[in-house]
Amino acid sequence: MSGAVTGRIGARTAGWILGLALACGALLADPPSIYDPMADAGAAVKAALEGAAATRVRVMVVFGADWCGDCRALDAALKSADNAPLVEKHFKVVKVNVGKFDKNLELAASYGLPLKRGIPGLVLLTQAGKVAYVTKSGELASARKMGAEGIHEFLVKLAQRPDEAP
Repeated sequence: MSGAVTGRIGARTAGWILGLALACGALLADPPSIYDPMADAGAAVKAALEGAAATRVRVMVVFGADWCGDCRALDAALKSADNAPLVEKHFKVVKVNVGKFDKNLELAASYGLPLKRGIPGLVLLTQAGKVAYVTKSGELASARKMGAEGIHEFLVKLAQRPDEAP
């Protein structure tokens, strides 16, 4: 009888260890990419502008990177139940990968976005492709601290902005 008990304990323990290993592996796996490192950012913005003209919304260009916690926080907030309808109604979103501050820097500079102030950085374009707003002071670089409510307030103000840049 003692062999049967040992076998049951061994199988149970082995199953528990396997389950724990799978769970740890899932935790250690890279989270899904939100900033496509292979995307042609200029072409993506151009396509979004064409779509924006047809749907009469503006283009929100978000510069960030997968390694950036604040970029991930902003992405999650944009998709939240409170913000998703607002975003869908007012904006076409384009996510631009900045890598380790070695990708798409020229595009950011062309819009007057100072990435040195932090990411995520945001540029709001009119349907005609003109800059209506830029986060020049790192307004979203602390997205985790802003929380869902702070980001929602930011998005509401952004949606209400006139098309003319200050």
